[in-house]
Amino acid sequence: MARDAPSPENAVMETDLDAQGWAILPSLLTQDQCAALVGLYDAPDLFRSRVVMARHGFGRGEYRYFDNPLPPLVADLRATLYPAFAPIANRWYAAMGMAPRFPISHAEFIARCHADGQTKPTPLLLKYDAGDYNCLHQDLYGAHVFPLQVAILLNAPGEDFEGGEFVLTEQRPRMQSRVAVVPLRQGDAVVFAVNQRPVQGTRGTYRVNLRHGVSVIRSGHRHTLGIIFHDAA
Repeated sequence: MARDAPSPENAVMETDLDAQGWAILPSLLTQDQCAALVGLYDAPDLFRSRVVMARHGFGRGEYRYFDNPLPPLVADLRATLYPAFAPIANRWYAAMGMAPRFPISHAEFIARCHADGQTKPTPLLLKYDAGDYNCLHQDLYGAHVFPLQVAILLNAPGEDFEGGEFVLTEQRPRMQSRVAVVPLRQGDAVVFAVNQRPVQGTRGTYRVNLRHGVSVIRSGHRHTLGIIFHDAA
C-alpha cells in the first residue's frame, strides 16, 4: 500500500498543478517499496512488452509495460491516486472547453477505455544506465486520455546515479518554451499534465502544451515507475 496518497483537499498539490502543470508528492513510496519495484524489472512474465528506446528514436534506455493483472502495489497506486486527480482533471477540461468528464472511480474510467478498444495496461517501469536519456514526449495512446499522470523515482540520486533529471517543457502560444527541472528524491513522485493544461490570460483561458523527458544519466542506474491512468489501444 502506498503511503500519504494525496486527497482532493491537498491544496498545495492543486495550487502547484494550476500554477505550473506539475506537483511533487513527497515520500509516496518507502525505500523498501522502491527496491521491490526495481526488482520486478527482471521478471519478464509480469510485462506485456519491452521497448528499447534507441530503436524508435525515443532516446536511450528501455522500458517495460506491465501486463494484467498488475502487481498489487502498482494496481493500488493507480486506483488510489486517480480519485484525487479526477476533480482537477474535470475542472481543467471545463476551463479549456473540452467535453469529456471523468468519473471519480478509476474502474469506471478504465471501463470506458476498454469499451472503445483501449485495453492494454499502460503502467510501466523504465530503466536507464550511464549515457541513457528520454526524449521529450507525451503519453497519449488513444482517444481516451486522462490529463494527469505520475512518475515515481525508485533510486537515490547522488548515490545510485548522477544526472537523469526529470524535465518538463511548456509551450505557450506565441512564446518560447519554458523548462522545469523537477527535484526528486527516492520515493518521491511527480504528478504532471499529460499533454495540455489551462492557463488564465488577460483575454480568458487558453491551453498550453507540455512534454516531459529525462536528461542524460551521467553514471549509475536509474529506474522509474510510470502510472498512466488511461489504457492503450
